[in-house]
Amino acid sequence: MALRLPPYQPLPPPGPKQELIELPILSLQPTQLCVGLAEVASRIADFEADNLKQRRNYLGTKPVPLVRSRSGAVWMVDRHHRLRALAQIDPGATAFGYVALEVDSDERTVVLQELHQRGWLYLYDGRGLGPLHPAVLPANLLGLQDDPFRSLVWKLKKEKVIEAAPLIPFHEFRWGAWLRSRTLPPFSSQRLEPALPAARALARSSAAAHLAGWKGARSR
Repeated sequence: MALRLPPYQPLPPPGPKQELIELPILSLQPTQLCVGLAEVASRIADFEADNLKQRRNYLGTKPVPLVRSRSGAVWMVDRHHRLRALAQIDPGATAFGYVALEVDSDERTVVLQELHQRGWLYLYDGRGLGPLHPAVLPANLLGLQDDPFRSLVWKLKKEKVIEAAPLIPFHEFRWGAWLRSRTLPPFSSQRLEPALPAARALARSSAAAHLAGWKGARSR
């Protein structure tokens, strides 16, 4: 399976003196349709182990790249799993972000087109079907679907089978789409174990060498 995504522009990191803004998490509009709920569950456990001060300090080190319209509507272009987890345990929580792009329009369709042209939208659902119309994007993080293949890739990254590539939009979904095109035993985000041996072997194989973050046999 090949994702029909437009060429992407790397996400710009925050500048050394760029101001961070604090916003309610549920005011941020997602730029993807799904998450891997295994990663969300892991991040929930991490947040629950921290107190409020520790959470805020941590979030300050992981600012969210934001796209803002002329009217002040805001879309998040990364950190969906982290903030979905926090919103589940504290719907009133806030997060820190920086403006990666200002769009000089009040029209939602114009903003979404700007995002699409930059490769900053992921319009495939939890079953890998798409691309769908941007109008189906949920209003906030709590409306995101589960994609078990995204969960599987999170686990492979956690095991260091795959390298991170933080400036490539939807890097993990690209890996997930490739694994979805292979044959794996049945699994779910709640039960990844049946698919892990085969997924590890596939991710280390030369057939995956075209994917960013491929480590090959070095990840053994």
